[in-house]
Amino acid sequence: MNFAVFCSGQGTNLQAIIDAVRQKRLKARLALVVCDNPKAFAISRARRASIPVAVFDPKDFPSKKEMESAMIRELSARKIGLIALAGYMRILSDGFVRRYRNRIINIHPALLPAFKGGQAIKDAIQYGVKVTGPTVHFVTEEVDGGPIILQEACPVKDNDTEKTLLARVHKLEHKLYPEAIGLFARGKLTVRGRKVIVK
Repeated sequence: MNFAVFCSGQGTNLQAIIDAVRQKRLKARLALVVCDNPKAFAISRARRASIPVAVFDPKDFPSKKEMESAMIRELSARKIGLIALAGYMRILSDGFVRRYRNRIINIHPALLPAFKGGQAIKDAIQYGVKVTGPTVHFVTEEVDGGPIILQEACPVKDNDTEKTLLARVHKLEHKLYPEAIGLFARGKLTVRGRKVIVK
């Protein structure tokens, strides 16, 4: 199966996926890295690993619709069967999500449905929870609202800062995300309403 990773920044989850493919822990082909930020370090990671990169800078397109149309053409040309969002900081349109229904996944640094949005680590610390952790889920039209594939708990320590907690959550993400992609690639995931059945 060919899959694509969408990134906007550092690409730490991208690197974990690249490593998993290289070490044959993930038996799927990372055929494309898509980035909306031409300065993202994720691009360097992909090029170092000889993975094709497609940069879709919103400034180069008159509208979101035209940008997504160009993305769809690139994904189709490379026969992409799964899209993995890894720190991709743009919300995909409902039309794009519907086109790839149950073929887009995302990783979020909180135990959904708690702490949706872009400040999940900060929100968890401020709320005073004792446990948080990453969630891999299918992407739907509702942001951070799709059916959950995998989750893993991470204790929150009394002296945690955003930086220390994020580091521990990231470590779990780097294990969980390649595992979820592998399950999809092997046909082990079935979506039934809000539930994802892992065979």
